[in-house]
Amino acid sequence: MDRPYTIATLGSHSALQILKGAHDEGFRTLAVSNRDTERLYRSFAFVDEVIALNDYSEFMSLIGQLEKRKVIIVPHGSFVAYLSLDEHKKMTIPYFGNKAVLDWEASRELQRQWLSRAGLTLPRQFRSGAEIDRPVIVKLYGAAGGKGYMFIRDAHDFEARAAHLKEAYIIQEYIIGVPLYIHYFYSPLQRKLEIMSMDRRYETNVDSLGRIPAAAQEGMDVSPSYVVVGNQPVSLRESMLAEALRMGDELVRVSKEICGPKGLFGAFCIETIITPDIQFYVMEISARIVAGTNLFIDGSPYSYLNYSEPMSTGRRIAREIKNALLTNNLHLVLDDSSIL
Repeated sequence: MDRPYTIATLGSHSALQILKGAHDEGFRTLAVSNRDTERLYRSFAFVDEVIALNDYSEFMSLIGQLEKRKVIIVPHGSFVAYLSLDEHKKMTIPYFGNKAVLDWEASRELQRQWLSRAGLTLPRQFRSGAEIDRPVIVKLYGAAGGKGYMFIRDAHDFEARAAHLKEAYIIQEYIIGVPLYIHYFYSPLQRKLEIMSMDRRYETNVDSLGRIPAAAQEGMDVSPSYVVVGNQPVSLRESMLAEALRMGDELVRVSKEICGPKGLFGAFCIETIITPDIQFYVMEISARIVAGTNLFIDGSPYSYLNYSEPMSTGRRIAREIKNALLTNNLHLVLDDSSIL
């Protein structure tokens, strides 16, 4: 394939993986960075071009310039963090993904409806602190890498620590088990779902507290924090893979009912907790590539089973775009508001 198209993304989150994958599939690549990260992205040979902004909030000022070029935007978690939902929707550059999913992902209530309609097992959710009758976790809205999450023991603890939060939040039952993030890719060209990889997150300081015996923690004035600082690869028991695939299939199926006929496609991830009775509890969904896939730039055991070559999620996105171009089906992998 010649290289008339440029794959572009914000210089953050999983940009290196996305741009390396695009380069390997024959595209030109563009990183839109800030001044602090400009040097980083210029240091990699597979990044053909860097546009540096003073702040990512200036990204919308580039729209006119990028519209004049054959640029396809690949979103990741930082788009949600740095751009408003309205800005996201107003972006008229060709965009890999379905923006109709954004409303369902951004609202904790709508997201819960989506997961419930897919028949997934969810933790109990409490409407107020007075209802709390078991340990819970209070989660702020938005993609902030676990920042601001609080473990709460009971209703009294909630009143003391969380009742006066000004940000929007949900109160969710704290499920004791193994956290597992499952990374998927749904191809609208092949109408096929793939499990790409899996990870668990390393969080500070809750993972460090877990190394201290419970008796030794008594009297320590340290509150658990759930800020993500890194990721670790995980391989799931093979007997559990069928359920992991089923959950992803059901989410895609329901997405076509709630988000238009295209539904959810491309990369997405569900956060699960697996209990000792081998039950998956689904905590939330991220409807794009997640940072845990950065562990697998050279591929994962699961992607290798499908491709027998290095296949990151970033490269899988680029291959889907390339295959859409080669078969004159680019409209199937772009948001309807940004069709070339």
